[in-house]
Amino acid sequence: MRQGIITKTCAVAAALAMGVSLAACGGGSADSDKGHVYFMNNKSEVVDQYKQLAEMYTEKTGVQVDVQTGASGTYDATMSSELAKSNAPTMFNISGFDQFAKYQKYCEPLQDTEVYKLLTDDGKAYSYTIDGDSFTLPYAAEWYGIIYNKKIINDYASKNYAVIKSADDIKDYKTLKAVAESINEHKDDLGVDGAFATPGLDASDTYRFAAHMGRIPLYYEYKDMNTTFSKTIKGTYLDNYKDLFDLELETSPTDPSLVSSKTYDDVTSEFALGQVAFYRTASGLTRRSRVTRWRMTILHAAVLHGIKGEEETGPAGVYDASWAVNKNASDKDKQATLDFIKWMVTDDEAKKILSQDMGFSVPFTTFDGDEFQPDNPLTKIARSYSADGKTEVRSFTVPDQQWQDDVAAALIEYAQGTGDWSKVKSAYVDGWSTEWNNNEESLGSIPQAQKFDQQG
Repeated sequence: MRQGIITKTCAVAAALAMGVSLAACGGGSADSDKGHVYFMNNKSEVVDQYKQLAEMYTEKTGVQVDVQTGASGTYDATMSSELAKSNAPTMFNISGFDQFAKYQKYCEPLQDTEVYKLLTDDGKAYSYTIDGDSFTLPYAAEWYGIIYNKKIINDYASKNYAVIKSADDIKDYKTLKAVAESINEHKDDLGVDGAFATPGLDASDTYRFAAHMGRIPLYYEYKDMNTTFSKTIKGTYLDNYKDLFDLELETSPTDPSLVSSKTYDDVTSEFALGQVAFYRTASGLTRRSRVTRWRMTILHAAVLHGIKGEEETGPAGVYDASWAVNKNASDKDKQATLDFIKWMVTDDEAKKILSQDMGFSVPFTTFDGDEFQPDNPLTKIARSYSADGKTEVRSFTVPDQQWQDDVAAALIEYAQGTGDWSKVKSAYVDGWSTEWNNNEESLGSIPQAQKFDQQG
């Protein structure tokens, strides 16, 4: 092992709190003949873990690894600046198609690399691909769907007024609706404030309704169209979306006119404190909230909208976070970067840092077994449904943040009674084509469509 090798990763916590973008601060005495890895990271919550990985790898191999983290809201500006430099990042994060389109010209094709071949089938399906070239390596899977408080549902199921005998009976939207309305009717007897957590429409919570819930009707419409992308959609299943949203409004503890003031923390607390039975969320909930883990699990059919075949589905999967390699880096630095990524997903100690310390469910075949999965009950359950043959609802890409914001604004008006559902449909359907056309004009790229049955 080489002695005296020091790889420094930026100490970013204080600067991030001030919203400051940070300059790379690598250095030390690593062996420059072995190449250099410079990683541009956009996840401030795992800075310390990436620092640990960088130091471990440099000590092990002599390859210098520098990490820079862009402050929240400044990643794109920092990326543009850094990529223009002679010592540009050799690898960087990609989150969402709009970001991929911005940096596509810098992305090295990866489909022939050893590390790409280690991706799971789902990981490969979510890699951004153009004309057969795959440019990204998804590294964090999450799932979302409807979760429930086991104690409340078990208590409810024991009552003589219950419409189910156990949570296992909730396999379609019709049953979910009957249960939610019954719980709401008997909430005083059950000691709860409502059936569903408030559908909060504060800016901190709207992603659950646009980016997450909004992708369910899209999945089924694409399935009907036998495609994985279209610039135009009809909103075929938006009435199903409306039914679930209405059910949440009607059975939550909050007056519909006030939901826009409810934050993510507010509505998560309702579930965490046992005030409601149901909550629709991502598997990352247990990393970010006070929810007691033993209280909750995912419904067997987790994305219920009253659509044919939904009883055979598990949760919806989303793989937004990916690594990319800078094609303009030197051959030596590109190989050093690919070797570093391969080490992260094959070394047992590194795998534990990614999966357990960072909390990522990493879609590489090397992460089989619970030892290399997050200590997160929702993740474990979501993975078990796939293993049992449940169909994972794929989260196809949405145009951009503007589309999400417009859908959320229309939902707020609808909930408050100042706008009707037609505005939601217009924001969803008309806004979809508008924003994809804008993206194509400004970014020069849109996703390539495949047949739906080839989605992976």
